[in-house]
This record gives sequence, C-alpha cells and structure tokens, in this order.
Amino acid sequence: MPELRQNLATKEWVIIATDRAQRPEAFAYSARALTHQRAPQLPQCPFCPGNEMETPEDVLAWPAHGPWQVRVFPNSYPALSRYGERDHVLEGIHRKLNGVGYHEVIVESPRHNMTPALQPAEDIVLTLKAFQTRGREMMDDSRIEQSFYFKNHGPSAGASIEHTHAQLLALPVVPYDVRRRIEELRRTIDDDGLCPYCSMLKMEVEEGARLIDANEHFVAFIPYAAFSPFHTWVVPRRHGPTFLDQSIQELRSLGEIMRSIFARIYVGLKDPDYNYIIRSAPIRDSTSAYLHWYVSVVPRVTKAAGFELGSGMYINPALPEESARFLRS
Repeated sequence: MPELRQNLATKEWVIIATDRAQRPEAFAYSARALTHQRAPQLPQCPFCPGNEMETPEDVLAWPAHGPWQVRVFPNSYPALSRYGERDHVLEGIHRKLNGVGYHEVIVESPRHNMTPALQPAEDIVLTLKAFQTRGREMMDDSRIEQSFYFKNHGPSAGASIEHTHAQLLALPVVPYDVRRRIEELRRTIDDDGLCPYCSMLKMEVEEGARLIDANEHFVAFIPYAAFSPFHTWVVPRRHGPTFLDQSIQELRSLGEIMRSIFARIYVGLKDPDYNYIIRSAPIRDSTSAYLHWYVSVVPRVTKAAGFELGSGMYINPALPEESARFLRS
C-alpha cells in the first residue's frame, strides 16, 4: 500500500508510491555519452582555458599565478545587478525592490570533460572554499540578505553550458520558502527541545537503512520522506546555522563525502542530470542557535507534474531504503 511520509525537519509530506515503485536500476540514464567520454577541451567553450576573454573579469582565481584550477567571475547574463541601491517601493498592490545582488559563476575545473564525481576530493574543496570566500565578502554588503550556493549539472537541471561549473546568487531578500522553513524549525525546537536535523542524523546512523556514507564531520543519507528518487542530504554532525563558518578540516570532510555521493550517482545512474544546493542561513540568522545548515543533492530522474505543482506535495516512485541500498553498493 502507498505511504504518506512526513519530513521531521521541514514538515513536508510526500507520497511514497510503493505500488508503482521502480527498481533503482530503472532510473539510470542510457541515451547519451557520459561526461568523461567528452573531449577534454573545446575551442568554442567560453569556460575552457584560452577563452578567458569571453567571460567577465575574474573576481577570484586559484592559484593566483600559473594555470588556474578554479575561476570565479560575474555571470554574463546575471539575474541581479551588483550596482545600485535596494530601494523598496510600496504603491497600493504593487511591491517592488531594485534587483540588486550578485550572480557569479565558479568554473570548477579547466577540463571540459570533468565533473565532481570524477574530481579528487581536494578539487571539490577548492570549489567549497571559493563559495566560502565570496559568501563571506557578500556578508559585508548591507544590501544582501541571503546567499545561495548551488550547481546545475545537465540540461534538465538548468545547466546551459556543458563545462562543469557552479553558481552563487546573493539576494536582497530572504525568499518565502526559506522563511517558512526557519519559522517551522523554530516552532519544532520550541515544542520538542530538540533540533530535528540532529535527531534525523542520529536516527539515520542508528537505523542504517537509508544511510549512504559518513565520516568524522558529515553524514549522507536519503531522508525517510525523500521527495524524489535518490534525493540525498549531507548533514554536518556539528549543529550550526551556516556553511560559512566551517573550518578547513570540515571542508575537507565535506569534499570527501560529496565526492563519494557524486561518484555513486555517476556510476549507478550513469551520469544523470542533478542539482545540489547548500542550504545555509540568511545573513541576519548566521548566529542563530535554531538553524542547522546542510547540502541537498537532487538527481533529475523524474519530473514534477500537475499534482506536484498544484499541491506542493511530491510523489516518489522509489523507496528511499532501496535507493540508499543501491547507492551504497
């Protein structure tokens, strides 16, 4: 019989469609070349070495001298402008705000046929350090309220350029969905006296059925109420609100476990499109004792349809326990 499961932290419900659940292997891509089968460099790619003049000027590049390993620069077609003031206008039913903020690209490797699944962990750490460096600088901009650190891999995940890259978007507002999650989390902790993320982490380690990997600082698991197949959370063992305060040792542990997760997804599902996002606290909540940041990884192996759009509830045609078992193997 199908089940309705609720996420302990977000309070969101999901339908686990057990009667039509597919085997994990059925979600594997099969009709395209894998990333490692592409050419290592393309003359027409704006992110490949030698084409740096085709992108805006770098705001960060490592190493500072010699061939670069990681580049950060403003998006050529930014969603927001770094120039101007955050003027808030209220006129009757019209509310608007100048679209000020930051929209930056992090090119994760000089190789065109690279992806985090194929990188050594220390290269993933460079991307994480670039996120941190730029995020910390943006905290000093009084116009900014919230930063998002994310990666789109593949066309159905929103990637318009094939060369591996991540993005950073800093907003002048805190989105409603983030505010709702924060308010729900505060209510839960006030009622129960426990952080649900800490509780979920502890239970997933003890049960083991949905656990994928773990190390000294992080635990990776598929939530009990995962809203889609292979939807994975990477949760820090240390309770804290923001990714930006992670030490270099913690970043190294995060790089190791993220490499493990991406490699399992790459091999098991044959390099599917996916998104990952670092869910970190808004700037004004960066010292909150309530919040617990984490990384969400969402392989794009199913699509949202009318029910999902109308209800806000997802139907997951895969058992989280089976998805986790498959990735562990």
